[in-house]
Order: sequence, then structure tokens, then C-alpha cells
Amino acid sequence: MGFRPIQGLLMSLAVTVAVAAISPAVADPLGATAVGGGGAVIFAYGRVGDDRGSGSSIGLDQFEDHLDELKDGDYQVLPLPRIVDALRNGTVLPDRTVAITIDDVTVAAYHEAYPRLRAAGIPFTLFVSTDALDRGAPNAMNWAQIREMAAAGVVIGALTASGLPMAALSDQEVRGDLARMKERFLAELGVVPTLFAYPRGEYSLSVHQSVVQAGFVAAFGQQSGVAYAGADPYALPRFLMNDAFGSLDRFELAANALPLPVTDVTPVDPVLTRNPPILGFTVPEGIGQIDRLACFATGQGRAAIERLDTNRIEVRIADPFPAGRARVNCTLPADDDRWRWFGVQFFIPGEQ
Repeated sequence: MGFRPIQGLLMSLAVTVAVAAISPAVADPLGATAVGGGGAVIFAYGRVGDDRGSGSSIGLDQFEDHLDELKDGDYQVLPLPRIVDALRNGTVLPDRTVAITIDDVTVAAYHEAYPRLRAAGIPFTLFVSTDALDRGAPNAMNWAQIREMAAAGVVIGALTASGLPMAALSDQEVRGDLARMKERFLAELGVVPTLFAYPRGEYSLSVHQSVVQAGFVAAFGQQSGVAYAGADPYALPRFLMNDAFGSLDRFELAANALPLPVTDVTPVDPVLTRNPPILGFTVPEGIGQIDRLACFATGQGRAAIERLDTNRIEVRIADPFPAGRARVNCTLPADDDRWRWFGVQFFIPGEQ
């Protein structure tokens, strides 16, 4: 699947492709389409071939292995706006649908990731923080390079202006950061992106509401899981790929994952006021053998699970998480040696 030629269209249409693609959401509260598949695995990359970003970089050899797997395997690599449109409309996506995203504006994204993706004919979305471009930060791209990629068909999405994690910011700081980012996109590209990514995947309930109010049509975290119709379009999961968790085996495992649709997730706010939290969720009928569900907490391994009734699950996390980010991943075996996957990412206030 190659990049679609522009053929005389204005460059701004490459950025606003998401606008035309989005239709009103169709309610699917139990994720019925996800029970039989129909979701999408979205991968998140940071610095490709740049080892200066602790925890966010991935080597070129690993990245190229991932691209080879996508080219040679039985996957449907689609542009992210097309996936968002299908999820919001309840349209069943092809099995093994995959999307690639990059949250980075360093020159590594331009000089290393971009040409490799283009050569492989793989579409991708680049999430951009604008302050780094404006101040001419060392190793940062410039606006001309962003415009070049947009004109070539790369979907441009938005981080905040600052690129700072949002969960610890005040409401006023969040709104100001989003407003400044939108102004700069409008000035430089003539349009504001409609897809948003939370920096480092961190957000709070109030941040979530601010992103909705800012007019974005979808937002993405960095909690592991498979996006599906009926999921919150402003908290869509992505599998983070980096040096530590970017082996080809893990990539293949994630690329073949199926949705584990859930409802009534608690706690509602990812910013924890109780630590450790009691993670609760409800799974739909017919999803599989729930007694084979397993959940794993950051730094603690497998957590105890309690079934309150046939479909209500509570995950008992043994110890408090340290300040910063923490994740819980839940998996359920499915047919053909595949796994259903649901994950959450928490933010724990305090000294890090």
C-alpha cells in the first residue's frame, strides 16, 4: 500500500484527510463487533534510530524488522483516519488491521523513519509538538519538512504545543497549551489536525474533557490494547514500541492481537487518588473463557483477579505504584494462538 499521490490537491488536504473521513459515532456499548474481531492494532514509536530519548527510542534494526513483518505478513496496514472512521461508524475492519504512528519531531523521524516507511509503502501518522519546531530545538525538524511530508500524504496529528505530559498540568495550562498548538498549526499548515496523541500517553479525566472540547475527533494514549468500535474514541490504545519492548516476537504478538472489549471501567480517572487502585471492568457475553483471563501490573507481575459475577472483573493490585506512570495489561487467549488484549495506563502524582 503506497502513499496516495496528491495530484494537484492543496497540501492542506493531506492534513485534513481525517476531517472528511470522520462520521458520527455509532454506539456499540458492549463492543459487539469486537467479539468476533474487527479491531485495529495501532503502534506508537518515538525516536527511531536515535538513542537519546530514554525509554522512547528504538534501533533501526528493530524498526526495519517490524516493517519487513508488515510487508511479508498477513496484515492490512491502513491510514489512521480510515481506522478512526470505521471505529466511529461501527464498521468491521479487516482482520489484522494495523496502523503506524510516530510521536516525535526530531530529525530522526524525517531522516530515518520517514524514508523507510515511504520505501515500504506503509502509511503513517506523525504526531507533532509545535514548540520544538518554533524554537529551532537541536535535532528538531522544521516546518518546511512537516509541510513536505504532509504534501506526500503523511497524516499530521497533534501533540500539545509543549509536548509536556498533561496529567500534572492545571486546566488552564492544558487549555493554553492546546490553544497555542492550534494557532501554530493554522499559521504554518493552514489547518489544525483532527487527531491528537497524549504526550507519553498521560492524561486525566479533565485533560480528556479539554481534548474533546478542543474539537479533535479522536485521541490516543500509550496503554496497550486493540482499538475497537465502542471504545472511547478519546482514549484509544496503542502498543508502544521501544528498545526494551520492541522485539520482533512482541511485535508479532501485538500485531496479531484481538480486542478485549470492556465497559464500566473503574477508576474513571487515570490519575490515581487511591494507590494501589482496584481496577474493575465488565466483559461482554461470549467473549471467551473468562477464567483464563490474566492481568499484569507494572513492576509486580501477575495480579489477583476476582469475579464479582459472571462478567464483572476486579483486579487486585498488591502494592502501591511509585510516582509516575504505571500500567496494567490484561490478556485472554483466543483461537489460533492469538490473544485478546486490554490495558490501562495510570498516572500517580508525586516526586518522580
